[in-house]
Amino acid sequence: GLFSIKPQGFIPNEDAGLFLMGVTLPEGASAARTDVFIKKITDTIQKKFPEVENITSIGGINILNRSFKSNAGTFFVQLKNWDSREKDVATILREVQQTFAGSKEGSIIAVTPPPIPGLGSSGGFSLQIQEQQAGDIKEFEAAVGKFLGAANQRPEIGMAYTLFNSRTPNYQVVVNRDQVKKMGVSIGAVYSTISSYLGSSYVNDFTRYGRNFRVVTQADTTYRTHIEDLKTLYVINEAGTSVPLGAMLDYKMVENASIINHFNLFRSIEISGSAAPGYSSGDATKALEEVAAQTLPQGYTYNWSGLSLEEKEAGDSTIYIFALCIVFVFLLLAALYESWSVPFSILFAVPLGIFGAILALTFLPKLDNNIYAQIGLVTLIGLSAKNAILIVEFAKERVDWGMGLLAATMDAVKLRLRPIIMTSLAFCLGVVPLIISSGAGAV
Repeated sequence: GLFSIKPQGFIPNEDAGLFLMGVTLPEGASAARTDVFIKKITDTIQKKFPEVENITSIGGINILNRSFKSNAGTFFVQLKNWDSREKDVATILREVQQTFAGSKEGSIIAVTPPPIPGLGSSGGFSLQIQEQQAGDIKEFEAAVGKFLGAANQRPEIGMAYTLFNSRTPNYQVVVNRDQVKKMGVSIGAVYSTISSYLGSSYVNDFTRYGRNFRVVTQADTTYRTHIEDLKTLYVINEAGTSVPLGAMLDYKMVENASIINHFNLFRSIEISGSAAPGYSSGDATKALEEVAAQTLPQGYTYNWSGLSLEEKEAGDSTIYIFALCIVFVFLLLAALYESWSVPFSILFAVPLGIFGAILALTFLPKLDNNIYAQIGLVTLIGLSAKNAILIVEFAKERVDWGMGLLAATMDAVKLRLRPIIMTSLAFCLGVVPLIISSGAGAV
């Protein structure tokens, strides 16, 4: 009963002495504007947060969604040594979020790095909402927005967000194919001209002075700054005459998504975030599943990714692993004592140790039943079984000598009491440094 009540977790976020920040300015913001905003954020953090040791910023990339855009930025913030600061990383993150919450220049999201490098770009949960049937991307974004609104209302969710945006300004160029045909121009020549001058086109490589150089054609910056510069381009028709490109195409401004991700072949939008204080990652994932069942319309589904996926897969197998361990221990003890009944007397000590462990977790609300607690539970089971073996082994020897069962048990208990107390005290004193420690991984 206590195990079902206690919140389940996986790997808790630790104070690793650093955190990440993703910066997003309004769509279409230039790289120069982004650099100014990044400089402003850096100066503010250095002035208001004495716990910060170093700040490294990168413009043009947001590490939280791995997007390369002119309006994006990334911060790597290193904190001072744990002994030199009173606040932990979670407190600093909340204060950083509050400091920039009202910024009109852009949005800032501060997160901790993932507990296991490579599993996601940040700590917390990671959910992929998938569109199983092709449709309008803006309808997909609206469905995700409804999901986020409901998720952030749940008490288990501290923060849920997405960096997806379908409102990036773009120019849609429409080529008039009938006009192209009338002027005797190849449609391929039109597209290659636009691609080469506004984008770039690889020509070849050549070697000079012992080095290889790549030749790439592209219009100079002053000739491709505005969309109207398309009208200054010319293309050769079949008669060898230069035809103005502006006479064969038109353009208009539209809003589209600059980046569309796919997960398991389907279009997807990633939802990231973290659990609220006092709730475990298991509580957060359960709340998100309930919100998805209530808000996602037909044709949409979800999948977990990163650390959340590992937690879901590991959570279902934990109980089977514990059961298998107990079976193997029983078989080993049965082979050791050549009896099917004696191992039961040893294993009967295990439930008492498990009860003490879950009772301690229950009276410490900030601790959840995560992988660290389960490793400690295995250690405690081993200690309980070892103490029981010390008593049972001495009692069995005396029973084999012809002594009565009750008398042999009492004699074994008296003889092995001091070794058992010494073993238990050695274990308890050994974990005291872990209890009173500070820094990364401290409770």
